[in-house]
Amino acid sequence: MAFLDDNGILIGQHGTGTSSVRCVLRADKANRHGLITGATGTGKTITLQSLAEGFSQLGVPVFMADVKGDLTGISQAGKISEKLAAMLTQRAIDAPKSIANPSTLWDVLGRDGHPVRATVSDMGPLLLARMLGLNDTQAGVLQLVFKIADDDGLMLLDMKDLRAMCQHVGEHASSYTTEYGNISAASIGAIQRGLLQIEEQGGSQFFGEPMLNIADFMQTMDGQGVVNILAADQLLQSPRLYATFLLWMLSEMFEALPEVGDLDKPKLVFFFDEAHLLFKDAPAALVERIELVVRLVRSKGVGVFFVTQNPLDIPDSVLAQLGNRVQHTLRAFTPRDQKAVKSAADTMRANPGLDIATAITELAVGEALVSLLDEQGRPSVTERVYICPPGSHIGPITPTQRQTLREQSLVAGVYEQTVDRESAYEALKGRAAQSASNAPGSGVRNTPSGNPASSPNSSPPQAERGLLDSVGDMLLGGTRRSRASVGEQLIKSAASQIGREVGKQIIRGVLGSLLGGGRR
Repeated sequence: MAFLDDNGILIGQHGTGTSSVRCVLRADKANRHGLITGATGTGKTITLQSLAEGFSQLGVPVFMADVKGDLTGISQAGKISEKLAAMLTQRAIDAPKSIANPSTLWDVLGRDGHPVRATVSDMGPLLLARMLGLNDTQAGVLQLVFKIADDDGLMLLDMKDLRAMCQHVGEHASSYTTEYGNISAASIGAIQRGLLQIEEQGGSQFFGEPMLNIADFMQTMDGQGVVNILAADQLLQSPRLYATFLLWMLSEMFEALPEVGDLDKPKLVFFFDEAHLLFKDAPAALVERIELVVRLVRSKGVGVFFVTQNPLDIPDSVLAQLGNRVQHTLRAFTPRDQKAVKSAADTMRANPGLDIATAITELAVGEALVSLLDEQGRPSVTERVYICPPGSHIGPITPTQRQTLREQSLVAGVYEQTVDRESAYEALKGRAAQSASNAPGSGVRNTPSGNPASSPNSSPPQAERGLLDSVGDMLLGGTRRSRASVGEQLIKSAASQIGREVGKQIIRGVLGSLLGGGRR
């Protein structure tokens, strides 16, 4: 089992006897968040697995994304290989006890775990715009689409609802201009193209019902916290979908959980692996929201740990919220790498007997610089220690073991069946069908705003009636003009009218592009 201490989880140690150094992550300070950084192959995954196992043994549920497919081993009891045993002996670390941790497998694509879904409305326009890669103008139009749907009482649950709503707004944009502002066809087209790309990447399986209940992430079995593992190896091929999904879950926790203040141990610990994807090309508004959620979710009893290669991947405003630090080795081959080393060294508490900047580039695999919060909430002096290995299996599990976990899960059968209730797609489709059936005989059709518009059977406008009366006078009043000449005059009049309308549209289009280029 994991190395537990009276106060929390023993992350690493160095030396023996009175000269030994032990780094313990206090359970009551885990909600002050943390950061695990280091180059590829330096031991970040082992550190993550050891921490997750430790929290599970303390009775704290855990969520983590499995980006390489090897974290599922935490669900199976481990065995100490001869190589690992020799290394532990050399480093004066006791071998961990073998243990399997209760685990639940999840998968946005529904292949390697229980499906995870969210509704379009719950995701919201801000996160969805981030997922689609929209610019500010297009994101504004997407917000209008959500607003119109809300005002019309149309539920946006899955991808086809949003596509139908965008199509509806695009086709009737002119009727919404006065109340909601200009809606350009180009922006609607960009949104539709983005939705198509997300669908091709498997996003359509993520949007829908039944929606994930955050409480299902916060379960225990026999006093152990359940480890929730998200299969992210395929999801990582769609980095925007991956990052937006994780941010949505963190936001859901923030909104759903009550204020609890500081607890003896957190209610849930959330690991953001490949955290650089969360902030890559993120607009300022999104970074501010992440910072806000990270800062305030502490009082909800949730601890957040970011896992990435380089400390520079995390914005300073977020980095300042991360109190517990585990720094594996970094390479200093490029100027950016050297800057990262200096940045990492400067953000860790100095140790008079340790050159932190030099040590960062000299650490062995499984060795790290650790600075954790003490009982007063102060960063401890940075220590160079060996990371304690987990007692669970290191590496991926077999397909048979994965299937067994799914069948024996606490949520087995809850999310497997998709629910497709009546929403915006069905409502708009019904309106279109009703309009088509009523159009030939009713003589009146309704515009999107609900106002009746003229139809082929309705009374002609005043100008048209005047023209028809004049024609009638010419035909019935004894004029000498032939039917052919009257028909020719009507054709010329209609052509003139069409010409004027086309000219007006061209002028409006040119002026609009010059004066309203920034409008939606």
